[in-house]
Amino acid sequence: MTVEGTAQRKNTRSGSKRTTAKKASPAKSKATRPAEQDELVQLLTPEGKRVEHPEYAIDLSPEELRGLYRDMVLTRKFDAEATTLQRQGELGLWASLLGQEAAQIGSGRALRDDDYVFPTYREHGVAWCRGVDPTNLLGMFRGVNHGGWDPNSNNFHLYTIVIGSQTLHATGYAMGVQKDGADSAVLAYFGDGASSQGDVAESFTFSAVYNAPVVFFCQNNQWAISEPTERQTRVPLYQRARGFGFPGVRVDGNDVLACLAVTRAALERARTGQGPMLVEAFTYRMGAHTTSDDPTKYRADEETRAWEAKDPILRLRRYLEAEGFVDDAYFAAVEEESEALGKRVRDVVRAMPDPDTMAIFENVYADGHALVDEERAQFAAYQASFADADVAAEEN
Repeated sequence: MTVEGTAQRKNTRSGSKRTTAKKASPAKSKATRPAEQDELVQLLTPEGKRVEHPEYAIDLSPEELRGLYRDMVLTRKFDAEATTLQRQGELGLWASLLGQEAAQIGSGRALRDDDYVFPTYREHGVAWCRGVDPTNLLGMFRGVNHGGWDPNSNNFHLYTIVIGSQTLHATGYAMGVQKDGADSAVLAYFGDGASSQGDVAESFTFSAVYNAPVVFFCQNNQWAISEPTERQTRVPLYQRARGFGFPGVRVDGNDVLACLAVTRAALERARTGQGPMLVEAFTYRMGAHTTSDDPTKYRADEETRAWEAKDPILRLRRYLEAEGFVDDAYFAAVEEESEALGKRVRDVVRAMPDPDTMAIFENVYADGHALVDEERAQFAAYQASFADADVAAEEN
């Protein structure tokens, strides 16, 4: 299967089955979860052992499980290539998702085609699930476009840089879906840092009052740039939903099966008129906040090493191997596809035009403005100074 074919396929692989809300009896081959972990929904331990949860059951075929693994591996490869391209000067900035693949692939594969997604600027895995070509994500970070894809073609909104504002957009869209009588739901992504924004609180209020069919998916990766979660909240984030009048649940964000099961159930709940729900995916940002950040300045190496042991891809691989669902040929094929994706990303980005450095001054005012004209002239002179310096250097 080609990478291009993957980017265009529908979300039918793991979305065809529904999560059962009723209590399920643990299978003999699966362990039961310790009582002290009841707060965290987990279906796959870091060691790759399958466990059951009384409220969230899921049954996937070996093919679907292999698909989830492939999704995470290819998403991580794309993300790594984008980070490298930024370091090489091909991109102005990049926000890595390293460590959050399970949260994004699991929740992304829970969506139906007619559901609508409002992302932040880090949902590269969700974009993959929605059929957005990975190279289309890079134009904005190179400065050559404002997104690169038609949101209505994939029901996946353009990336939102302003922190938290997309939750309001999602709530308003969900209210419109409700008034249209459509059988679909809206999924809004945000981070733990955005949970401190007033926009998020307002979206919680409106969605609860109007019983909007929206699911709020918070990827709690422990750090809002350099601010740890304990400095942002006195209670677990998922418990905040209770104060607004709708349920919240915390899921192991490094467990792709749990993220899929919980998000699928939350979306179905929204579609059936039961209102909003908050899902807190408890995960960890393994890399920097963006490529302009240095996480070694504010967090300990011991913390990072502890989360490396919870790697979402490794735990699913362990499970697949233990169950005999994969062989060496499968891993070789995924690796080959991964390398092909990396090469395509590099080739496409390097073929993109250089950004128009003067475009920032266009369309600021409809009829022009004296201050903007002055700033444009100053910036043009600044840019020209580099060319003059190059000429002088060649003459000497």
